[in-house]
Amino acid sequence: SVHRGVRTILEKSGKFSGRLRTQKTKWIAGEKTKEALYRENGCVFRLNVDSCYFSPRLSTDRLELANAVKRGERVLIMFGGVAPYAVVIAKKNKSAQITSVELGREPSKYAKENVKRNKLSNVEIVQGNVRLRLGKGKKVSGLFNRIIMTRPNLKDSFLDVAFPLLKKGGMIHYHGFYLESDVSDLRKLVMDEAKKAKRKIKGYRVKKACDIGVKKFRYRADFKVI
Repeated sequence: SVHRGVRTILEKSGKFSGRLRTQKTKWIAGEKTKEALYRENGCVFRLNVDSCYFSPRLSTDRLELANAVKRGERVLIMFGGVAPYAVVIAKKNKSAQITSVELGREPSKYAKENVKRNKLSNVEIVQGNVRLRLGKGKKVSGLFNRIIMTRPNLKDSFLDVAFPLLKKGGMIHYHGFYLESDVSDLRKLVMDEAKKAKRKIKGYRVKKACDIGVKKFRYRADFKVI
């Protein structure tokens, strides 16, 4: 009676798990559906809350990165999900060309729907493993001005995939999950991976993208690669 726009009530019945970081929910009341319609930053998204990872807490992070993208940039989004970053960036930057790569078939399906829903023509959705889809002779090739790595909480950094795809002087925005006391480990990871790739890092800075637990945060490291 208070929130008249709410048609379905679900209860979380499990934590995010698995390679695709999905969670289970239990139907409580209203329409029996797991599909949600979500709005943020002047954009609208359709997704299934059980089969697609999505975090409303990252809305500010998405807007910050959309504001950072410059005119005409070629932007790669790894682990793109239902395309929230791609859509927000593309809607604000009509001259930029955005490529969003997502492993899951279900999120990729919704990503394509969300691109159409927001009437965008400058976004390409690619379904598949970033290690198999990105690089010379693969589905996505060429160099990018900016790479956004909205990676889930996995051991693999995937920076070895990103570095060869970035133009000299390009930017990487890398998400990592750390306790507040261990955030220095993120810088060490970036520097070690850059050294392996024979690239240099300039202007490294880190900020909290959102909180995920007691003194644990999803951090975003921003750095230029030369």
